[in-house]
Amino acid sequence: MRKYLLLVLIGCVITVTAQQPFRTKIFNANIKTLQVELANTKLSLPIMELNSQDLIQIGFDEMSHGNHSYSYKVIHCNADWTPSGLNSNEFLSGFSSGNITDYHQSLNTTYLYTHYAFQVPNSEMRFKLSGNYVVTIYEDNNTDNPIAHACFSIVESKVNITGTIRGNTDTELSGRKQQLDFEVLFNGHQVRDASSEIKVVVRQNNRIDNQLTDLQPTYLSNSKLSFINNKALIFDGGNEYHHFDISSVYAAGEGVANVQFTKPYYDVTLYDNKIQKTRIYSTNPDANGKFVINVQNNQQNDDYEADYMFVHFNLPTPPFFDGQLYLGGEFNYNQMNDAVRLKYDNKAESYNQTVLLKQGGYNYQYWFVQKGEQKASPERVEGSFWQTNNDYTVYVYHRPWGERYDKLVGVKTISN
Repeated sequence: MRKYLLLVLIGCVITVTAQQPFRTKIFNANIKTLQVELANTKLSLPIMELNSQDLIQIGFDEMSHGNHSYSYKVIHCNADWTPSGLNSNEFLSGFSSGNITDYHQSLNTTYLYTHYAFQVPNSEMRFKLSGNYVVTIYEDNNTDNPIAHACFSIVESKVNITGTIRGNTDTELSGRKQQLDFEVLFNGHQVRDASSEIKVVVRQNNRIDNQLTDLQPTYLSNSKLSFINNKALIFDGGNEYHHFDISSVYAAGEGVANVQFTKPYYDVTLYDNKIQKTRIYSTNPDANGKFVINVQNNQQNDDYEADYMFVHFNLPTPPFFDGQLYLGGEFNYNQMNDAVRLKYDNKAESYNQTVLLKQGGYNYQYWFVQKGEQKASPERVEGSFWQTNNDYTVYVYHRPWGERYDKLVGVKTISN
């Protein structure tokens, strides 16, 4: 009996683990700067059109000049980024896996690394279906021990999405919130029962922690879904992201107080940040958390000529005892973990953190997570304003009655 119960428990653990949602994420400490984007389109979301000439570009660095054999496998996912269970021949033509053969060792860098890159689709695979996808990257054919996951989506545009962002909401009067209003117009796309067949996901600046799922429309008809004055779609406005430029090793770029070669590597000290105390919004153009790899006066290619630098962040403030403070941004895939958790220095009376980053331009914010919560808020440090420029991306999935997967039938980024 005990043996039977043990087997049941093991089976349950394996099932739960297998169904965890995929996220773009690095699992190996020696892998850095994983980028997933629409090919030849900087600062883009990794979303391509089905049956188009679009390509998804995936690249990463392994921090040595050693020999490594990397491969990848493509998996189709549901709207919630769990595996859909479809066989590979149902969602693509050709092979579902391949070897990564495009790589370059870094040139004239203090930090040695090898840059690996590949694209999907390619000559050995073509996609048949829309939806969410994850590429699992692994070494030496060890599929059970991935070094990274790279997530992207394929859309077959069947519906239209229109929307606006406004500051006047029903829940507060202090000007800290934003209301997202949008409508999904079916445009003749056949939907029998929208309440059961359609799933809508909304992300603010591509963040996962505060994304909205299981959204119910304010109004629905045979021709559209309306999400107007929907209280679930009220977000903290937050503030504009901080930004810095480390594209040069010879001069301090924007946001940088000092660049110094401390043998054998470069150290970058950013200007101290400050707690936002004023209630007056000040515009400061940003890229809503994104980053781009760039080297001033490079000779061949940013991907393998950019050096790595230790970037030092500092926030003078009394300590917070009711939660944790993190650096937020796409450079860490909007995740909150030990790599970006700020530590308090009692002697200096400030929070600080050091992150190894590749040369380029970066956005970041300070995100506070209250004890017992998972959703972060920039308001504790950055303040929150309804005027803040944010990107809200609406994903519309359709699973018709009898189908076994979620089609992605519309994507729209709404900005103010």
